[in-house]
Amino acid sequence: MKQFIGCDVHKKYSVFVAMDESGKASRAVRVAHGEGELEGYLNSLPDGTPVAVETTGHWYWILDAIEKAGLEPHLAHALAAKRMMVNPNKTDKLDAKGLATLLRNGTLPEVWVPGGSLRDLRGLMRSRLALRRMGTGLKNRISSALARYGLPKEFAGDLFGSGEAATQCREASVAALPEHSRYATGQELDLLESVEACIAAVTEQIGGSIGKLGWVRRLRTLPGVGEILGPTIYLEIGQVDRFPTPAHLAAYAGLVPRVSSSGGHTKIGRTRKECNRFLKWAFVEAAEVVVAHQEAWSGRHVVRLYRRVKNNKPDRHGKAAVAVARHLAESAWHILKGNQDYREPQPTPGMIQRFHTVGRPL
Repeated sequence: MKQFIGCDVHKKYSVFVAMDESGKASRAVRVAHGEGELEGYLNSLPDGTPVAVETTGHWYWILDAIEKAGLEPHLAHALAAKRMMVNPNKTDKLDAKGLATLLRNGTLPEVWVPGGSLRDLRGLMRSRLALRRMGTGLKNRISSALARYGLPKEFAGDLFGSGEAATQCREASVAALPEHSRYATGQELDLLESVEACIAAVTEQIGGSIGKLGWVRRLRTLPGVGEILGPTIYLEIGQVDRFPTPAHLAAYAGLVPRVSSSGGHTKIGRTRKECNRFLKWAFVEAAEVVVAHQEAWSGRHVVRLYRRVKNNKPDRHGKAAVAVARHLAESAWHILKGNQDYREPQPTPGMIQRFHTVGRPL
């Protein structure tokens, strides 16, 4: 009789519950991760047995162990699975049993599992993003320390630039700080230089490992997408065939607003937080690049879209940028699906008729 395994993963051990086709669950088995105990338990299961694991911080390696044992891994969306279990109590046994039940019933909210090499490359891109955020935080702290003492004076350029003028101004400004602030800011400046060196090394690794792929070159034809955003978008999307339509990809990237419609009243809300935040960051960042260089993209669809949604209202910048980001996400779907470069959208006959009758720009 076929078995369905639910696995509640922890750092040092996992709890397994097996359920047969009739719905009868076995007792919970606690398996330690060390000394080959986990491998021994997994190898004792029949080949092809489905095993459900939640999206915890430990799922990378345990899915590798499940695949190595010849079993069938299923990655469950943790939040959605908890909601479907509908149990006021929470224990390791109940969580594992709940996963086994959902797996048996065919209602397990599954998450796509990228391949091992793709997961590895994703880690490279995400590490660069983390380093960049770290560097931004250090720059903010240094700028704040200098601003408290009215520094730097008479310098309008980028204080953290690589030019000689920026370097001299930076060193003179730090030297003008009081003793203890000067020491702390100097340490942060040294750390910033180390972080920048790490970012440069990771960026070089990215360029050599994935930056030259044909798919990435295609994605770089998108407005605002360059050497970093292209690989990020490619790796975070993975297999584009898992998205039936461009709208599904845009929703996965968190670029589709919530809609509340009842009694003839429709309200458009904010975009969802439950999304691939790395992919959302990449598309929004590309949209911000387009907004910052509107003159360079003048006459292109992305600029017209931004200006139409913004409608000269400063408080609508966010909505307009998200609209551009959604367009880029949907365009990325077409690029990867059709193996083609980015092309300017062409108005359909229906849109042309609407323009003439309603008088709105395309």
